[in-house]
Amino acid sequence: MNAGKSTAMLQVAHNYEEQGQTVRLFTAAIDNRYGVGHVTSRLGPQRDSEVFDADTNFLERIDQKIACLLIDEAQFLTTAQVQQLHQLAQVRGVPVITYGLRSDFRGEPFPGSAYLLALADDIEELKNICSCGKKATMNIRVDGNGRRIKDGEQISIGGNESYRQACGRCFYSEAG
Repeated sequence: MNAGKSTAMLQVAHNYEEQGQTVRLFTAAIDNRYGVGHVTSRLGPQRDSEVFDADTNFLERIDQKIACLLIDEAQFLTTAQVQQLHQLAQVRGVPVITYGLRSDFRGEPFPGSAYLLALADDIEELKNICSCGKKATMNIRVDGNGRRIKDGEQISIGGNESYRQACGRCFYSEAG
């Protein structure tokens, strides 16, 4: 969270398109913070994208040759979709780049993220900073008063008002 994943994705799309290449962008239909079907950076840049939900079959949707497939909010992919993306990359030769969180506010992996980590040819971590100054690797859900929430559904869409990034030490501390 706040590490610049969407900004990085928008930059990659721009770089491909600057060279006359065709890319397709997808984001999770469930993420409606900035409207459905928009990849939006907290820094401001935004662009329309296609959306995926649990029923999306990427093998059927990506039927023409493209230079790259870019996926934002990849933690919301199903395990079957991650396998489809892996097949697109390995069998059809379509470069697939995904951006997302590894774990939820409880420290539990998202199923899509776990499979992405298992099948990825390459992993690049985008770094962020905890309020204590250390590298943030975890996310904390907070209520409207900024108090930590430790229980609840894995998926709850929200931005800076609902989540904050933390290092492992702050994540496990009582005050975290």
